[in-house]
Amino acid sequence: MNNASRALVHYAHTAAHYTDGAIHAFRLIPGSEMIVRYIRSSYQNDPVRSVIELALAVFVLVYVAKSRFSTERSRVVLSDDEVDELVAEWVPEPLVARETEKERVENEKRPVIVGQSGPKSKLSNGRVVTNLASANYYNFIANEALKERAIATLRKYGVGPCGPPNFYGTQDVHMHTEADIVSHLGVQACIVYAQAFSTITSVIPAFSKRGDIIVADRASNYSIRKGIQLSRSTVYWYNHNDMEDLERTLQNVVKIYAKKPLTRRFIVAEGLSENVGDMTDLPKIVQLKQKYKFRLILDETWSYGVLGATGRGITEYQHVDPGQVDMLIGSLAGPLAASGGFCAGSKEVVEHQRIASAAYTFSAALPAISATQASETVRILSDSPELIIQLKENIKTMRAQLDPRSQYVRCTSAPENPMMLLVFKNEVLETRKLSDEEQEMLMQDIIEESMTNGVFITRVKPLPETINASAKEQSQSWQPQPALKVCMTTALSKKDIEKAGTTIRHAITKIMTRKQ
Repeated sequence: MNNASRALVHYAHTAAHYTDGAIHAFRLIPGSEMIVRYIRSSYQNDPVRSVIELALAVFVLVYVAKSRFSTERSRVVLSDDEVDELVAEWVPEPLVARETEKERVENEKRPVIVGQSGPKSKLSNGRVVTNLASANYYNFIANEALKERAIATLRKYGVGPCGPPNFYGTQDVHMHTEADIVSHLGVQACIVYAQAFSTITSVIPAFSKRGDIIVADRASNYSIRKGIQLSRSTVYWYNHNDMEDLERTLQNVVKIYAKKPLTRRFIVAEGLSENVGDMTDLPKIVQLKQKYKFRLILDETWSYGVLGATGRGITEYQHVDPGQVDMLIGSLAGPLAASGGFCAGSKEVVEHQRIASAAYTFSAALPAISATQASETVRILSDSPELIIQLKENIKTMRAQLDPRSQYVRCTSAPENPMMLLVFKNEVLETRKLSDEEQEMLMQDIIEESMTNGVFITRVKPLPETINASAKEQSQSWQPQPALKVCMTTALSKKDIEKAGTTIRHAITKIMTRKQ
């Protein structure tokens, strides 16, 4: 036997010795015989399993034994001067769009009313003007009976509840106001919010969530748009008050989601458009929502208290059962001269909002003085239909002075709408090739000229831009056509209305002839 053979035998004996020692040491461990029997049985019955388990055991040992990665090795150490320099160069994203030069000038010229905002208002410069810029349609703010009731409420309930509803902010007057609106509209239930703007902004995301579908009018007001944005739902826009385009959009949505999981689907529309002034075709929308199995969210911010023989809104005016509208949103501000808003519908819809609507759950309740004011003005409209008739007559008188008598502007508002929106006629835009910015400047000049002659009007402002909007959001953006806004009231005589209308028309003519 040569040296190599002897060395090999020696290593074999050594390995056998250590193996026997390891086996002997392993058998001294309690339960070792059970492990051995398990391995032998596993190998005989399922050798593949034993191989996999061995591979996993080896992987675990290797993973635990290998060195860990440390970020300290690639860390860049900056000096204090370099840190200070980087901090000085950092510019945070703006919370809002920066004020433009045009906005700065407008803010400086913004009129300030001193005292009561009635049909004849006193400005901070001492002048008294005819106020056609507010939604004081029925002059409720000057009603002596309402003032006395407000004083009595203030003395009994104080200036505010100082707490959210459902906790310690709900007062009996809130329940009375909800009951009064239920009785007025003829619905099952109602919930009152503390602020008009936040009502539909919270109602939409309370029901429509990410993955749900919203089909909305392209000319929707800003509060609707914020509600849609907060809901994170998938939104489809249809052309303003175009029922044929609405049906095409609904058909497209049904086709796209035919083989997908069922989602909640909503149509969102306005009774009277805030940005255009015209009226929607509610019977047709109800027909389409039933045909394609959608729910309807109807914003009656500007139609409740205005349309219908008793001010119940577009449902009364167009003879639609309010029960066919799933969520009916209205304002207690504006025409009703109070504050806050409401959502009417079924009991299930209302009760869900009491625990799921952000503006209701996380805001202080409506002040008692506003709740009683809303209840009283609803009662007055129900008992005094002559107020609505008088308002319609005053609207006709003002429109007769402006459209079609003016050769420069036309009224896009519905004949029943006391908020008259006046835009430049198409032939004026085509002849002068006016951009939106140029139209806004002309509108502002007309407002100032009218103010100089004692009539206070305002205009439709562009919708705020979304900060850091995506390309898709930018492509879906919509802006209203620049327009003058003239609000009618029952507090003025026919002679006063004709004089104010003539003043506005002459201001339009003066500015437009000067700009030629």
